Parts: sequence; C-alpha cells; structure tokens
Amino acid sequence: MTLDLTQGSVARNLRRQGTPFAFGLLAIFSFEAVDLFFIGQLGDAPLAAIGFTLPVIWLIYGIGIGFEAGAASCVSRAVGSDQQHLARRLTTDTAVLAALVALILCFIGLASINPVFGLLRAPAELMPQIDRYMSVWYWVAPVDVALWSCLASIRARGNAALESKIIVIAALLNLILDPLFIFGWLGFPRLEIQGAAVATLISNICMLLFTTWYLHTRLNVFASVIAPLQDIFDSWKHMLAIGIPAMITNAIIPLSSAIVVAMVAGYGADAVAGFGIAMRIEPMALIPFYALSAVSSPFFGQNFGAGCFERLLEARRIITRFCLASGLLLAVIVSLLATPLTALFTDSENIQTIASHYIWLVAWSWGAYGLVMSVNASFNGSGRPRPSVVISTLRVVVVFLPLAFAGRWLFGLDGLFAASSIANIIVSSVAFAWLGRHIRANTGTAPGRTLD
Repeated sequence: MTLDLTQGSVARNLRRQGTPFAFGLLAIFSFEAVDLFFIGQLGDAPLAAIGFTLPVIWLIYGIGIGFEAGAASCVSRAVGSDQQHLARRLTTDTAVLAALVALILCFIGLASINPVFGLLRAPAELMPQIDRYMSVWYWVAPVDVALWSCLASIRARGNAALESKIIVIAALLNLILDPLFIFGWLGFPRLEIQGAAVATLISNICMLLFTTWYLHTRLNVFASVIAPLQDIFDSWKHMLAIGIPAMITNAIIPLSSAIVVAMVAGYGADAVAGFGIAMRIEPMALIPFYALSAVSSPFFGQNFGAGCFERLLEARRIITRFCLASGLLLAVIVSLLATPLTALFTDSENIQTIASHYIWLVAWSWGAYGLVMSVNASFNGSGRPRPSVVISTLRVVVVFLPLAFAGRWLFGLDGLFAASSIANIIVSSVAFAWLGRHIRANTGTAPGRTLD
C-alpha cells in the first residue's frame, strides 16, 4: 500500500511513480479529447461553445487541484514521519471538505451561467449550447474533486499505480458512454453537446463509488467521518495551509485563460474553436510533465519529512534534465504533427490553421513549463506553498499578460500565442534557481558545494 520514497535510487523512484501515473493522465485527458472529437462531428458551433467553457472548467479544476495538492503534501509528510493515524485523518477530512466546497461552487455556477459567459463574450447564438453543457457539467465538479482528493492521498503513500488504474477505467467508461448520449446510439436519448457532460458525470460517479469502497474496505486509508470537531478543524487547517495557496496558484491560470478567450473572441467564433482545439491537444502533450509534477510532490514530502535533503537536490537535477530534454523532443514531434492532429477535430481549414499556429509557437516552451509545474509541486510537497503562488503570479500576471496584450496589438493572434512561450522560458529559470536555494537553506549547504 505504502512505498518508502526516502530509500533507493531517486531516478528510479520518480520513474516508477511517474510512469503509471502518466498512463492515468493520458486516460483522464482523453475524457476531454474524446468529448471534443465526438462534439466536432456535430459541427463548428458546438466546438466554439466548448471553447468558451474551458476557462470556467479549469477554474473549478484548479480549486480541486488545490485540495489535491494539500492532501498529497500533508499526507506524504505524515507518512514520511511515520504518523499513520494523522495520514488517515487528513485523507478523510480533505475528501469531505473538497466535496462540500465543490458542491457550493456547483450551485453558484448553475445560478450564473448567463452572466459569466456573457463576460467571456460568448455570442448569443452559442449561449443555448453552453447552457445545456454546463447545466450538467457543474454537477461533475463535486464528484470529480472528491475523487481526485482521495486519489492524491493514495499517491502520497507512493502508490501511483492504483490511481492510474482507476483513472483508466473511468476514461474507458466515458469513451463508451459518449457516443451513446451524444448521438443517441442503442436507443439512448440524443443529447448532442449535453450528452458529453452526462457521460462524464456518470463515469465519475461510478469511479468515486468504487474508489471510496475499495480504499475503505481493502486498504483502510480512511479515518472515521465522525470525530471531535477540533480534530477535524485541525486537519482542515493543516491541509489548507498548503491547499489554499495551491488553489490560488491553480486559479491564476484559468483566470488568465478567461482573459485570453475574451481576446481571442474578438477574432470570431472560428478563432475560439481553434484555440479550444489547441487547448485540448496541449494537455495531452504535457502529460509527461503533469505526471512528473504529480509525483514530485509526494517525493519531496516524504523526503522533506524524513530530512533527506541531499536526495531533494538530486531530484531537482533529474527533473530539470528530463523536462528540458523531453520538452525539446516533444516540440519537434508535435509541431510536425500539428496539422493532422487538428484535422481530427474539424474539417474547417481556418480553425485548423489557428490551432496549428498555437502549437507551432508554444510547443517549444512546453519543457520550460513542465519545469515550472514540477518546481511548484516540489515546493508544495515540502510544505512551502508561497513560492508556488509567487512563481505562478510572476509567470501569468507579471510576464504573460503584459506580453499577451502587446503581442496581440503588434502581431495579432500569433503575438498573443507567442507571449505564452516567452513567459514559460523566462519564469522556468527563476523557478529552478529558487528551488535550489530553498533546499540549500534547509541543508545549510552553500552554493557551489558538491551537493549542488
């Protein structure tokens, strides 16, 4: 059930945890890619409608990731310091609080669909499709956030393989249900764009029920839901010390995306559709980096809790080499495949061109962005969330948004897209240096010594 990440080869530990999790992420990101593929068969208007929903969906996911980061960090440090009861208490209380907060967000979202998407400059003719999709998708939020909080607690114990299997099953179930509800196959109702949200909701509910049953009856990772309020509040306080900064960190990106979508909307619905396709392809390409950042948090948590700081410096070197080398290789491959990839989702040459231009301009910075993600996760895992907030704010607010406005003014959409690349490259160097300084401050090792 629990793997000790403070022993053995650093590279092997990261690879052993990251590889199965990467397959799980491939499956989970296929949720959206599969949805987009089937929705693309309905026409360009549904594609544009989905493009407008991305910032809102990512904002809620960002809040959920905050709970996930809090659970992964706190549980891994509790495991690393051999406090198993605290680990179970944190696992239980985080999942409960995450579900409650996401349920509140669900109700707020349902009550604000029209004004929110009006702010995003969604055309009136797309609002009915957006409403049909989001009126179901908002119910996905509490289910999905609770599920990922539970899975993060398992990953914190060094068991990424189990999480991967659960995610893969959920993705396969979504793949089966999508055409049934979107196109009305086998006697199911034809719900079109709304059917994609229904399929996602059903698959997530099924996997949450299975996951909570399995973790409770087979692995015994939960504490009793009924406990003294002070114990629960202490658990929440402990988790939210990491979770709230992580939520802020992850909320910055979708908020900036909302601004970008509004800027792209000025170029028409085709531009939003093309940007939406690129935004579904990009996460698939970033899977190795998402996986690495996800396992960096428990690795840093366990080793930080155990005081194994030399292993953290070694992990920093391995993470950096992997991100830069694989990022370059990935950029070459995806840039060459950009046109056929975008053609999978639409027959419109204009939409394909916009999506391809984004990929050609941004793919070269994916490795740098992967390093930023892993550094942020490493800070969170070691119980120091503030640098993650500062790094994300620096990347998005201080560097990207000013460049985006200037690039759009000078070069149009291409200038807007190029701003993302420049921001990733600049901030990755800052993040790398800051993490090294943070580790040395705890080891007392001066720069230039052999530990570096």
